[in-house]
Amino acid sequence: MQRYFVPPEQMSEQDVRITGEDVKHIAKVMRLKSGDKIICLNNQGRQTLCEITSMETNVVTAVVLKELHEQAELPVSITIAQSLVKGDKLEFVIQKGTELGASSFYLYSGERSVVKWESSKVKKKLERLRKIAKEAAEQAERLFVPDVLYYHSTEMMLEKSFSFDAAVYLYEEQARHGQHHDLADVLHPMPSSILAVIGPEGGISEKEAVAWKSSGCRAVSLGPRILRSETAPLYLLSALSYHYEILR
Repeated sequence: MQRYFVPPEQMSEQDVRITGEDVKHIAKVMRLKSGDKIICLNNQGRQTLCEITSMETNVVTAVVLKELHEQAELPVSITIAQSLVKGDKLEFVIQKGTELGASSFYLYSGERSVVKWESSKVKKKLERLRKIAKEAAEQAERLFVPDVLYYHSTEMMLEKSFSFDAAVYLYEEQARHGQHHDLADVLHPMPSSILAVIGPEGGISEKEAVAWKSSGCRAVSLGPRILRSETAPLYLLSALSYHYEILR
């Protein structure tokens, strides 16, 4: 059954108004009609089974049939601080990271980042990535769409680390020296929120590693293999799911 995130102000106790691109998706792509059922969410934890009652050019209206209480969120809130990477790799991280349960994404320009975003293009790029996150959240049957935010530098990111219960940075030198126990130590007992910092293609620089360590972040390894920047967050999210959901 198709799922659609709707702004909270467009969901009342009795009905839902769907606008924007989702109207076209409902009418043209899915070819739904009055009487068909959909699931609507307000991105604040509410999930409802609805029946379409009318379809106009710019708005689809549906009546709420009942509240739904299933949820597919990770038991720990994890924010992926992903350094900018080349090509469509960033879109891949947002899409697959959302499917795997990331709570939010902090994008930043690392010291070794080849990619740099022009200020004039940041808004458009974020709109694109947020759309990808929304569609991935709907596909994965999640209750929430992850936030996608952008910070211009590592320094701006450092300030964010203090607001998390645990903060780690994935450092390839840990892997090269066989220091693989640190992540397990961080995960037990379960923190309420985790910030995981991922470097760009060239990795986190020594200067950045010192800065992250000074801010209270812990260097961790994901095993003996050196992973690509776009692979590392997906491995980490998968490990968290296995650790906290599959083994419980």
